[in-house]
Amino acid sequence: MRPLPSTSPPLGLRERKKIKLRRSVQSEALRLFAEQGYEDTTVEQIADAADISTTTFYRYFPTKEDVVLDDDYDPILEHIIGGGDEDEPLVTTVRRAIAAVAAAVEEERDAALARLKLLGTVPALKARQGAEGRKSVEFYIGMFSARSGRPAGDFQLRVTTAAFIAAQLEAARCWADADGAEPLGRLLDDAVTLIEPLIAAL
Repeated sequence: MRPLPSTSPPLGLRERKKIKLRRSVQSEALRLFAEQGYEDTTVEQIADAADISTTTFYRYFPTKEDVVLDDDYDPILEHIIGGGDEDEPLVTTVRRAIAAVAAAVEEERDAALARLKLLGTVPALKARQGAEGRKSVEFYIGMFSARSGRPAGDFQLRVTTAAFIAAQLEAARCWADADGAEPLGRLLDDAVTLIEPLIAAL
């Protein structure tokens, strides 16, 4: 997980160790998926490669799908958008948040590309990502609601949130499809530009 801006309290040693272990397990899983395929890789093999028990694996990742889906980007968005200056235009706040996420992704570029490609090609992961979609929508609705002052059930807020999520996902897919040839930050920012009138109207 990327440290949040300096206004956030520093993570304790126990939490840092948990994050380090999660990232280590994910790294070993992605290596095995690349070598022998997602379907042919078992949780037992991942645990063995990460030098942990299967019990410990399931303590951090409830399913094999979770080891691919897991990331630490939502707290970055939540911190910047949820804690943004109310006098700052929401679009500006969103751009700052997206730039911070892009920087975090670029720091783990290879793993991020591998995860996105798996999400785009493995049926089980596609299905799981679709099922998780509602949670993402509610997460972003909550953030935009808190920042804009509109109620969570507001139609304009919900449509804008859906457009924002779709635009960001498509930008990330384009980045992965091109093997990261174009800067992720620019693609994500361009996606915000396309829906800027919707965000600005909140």
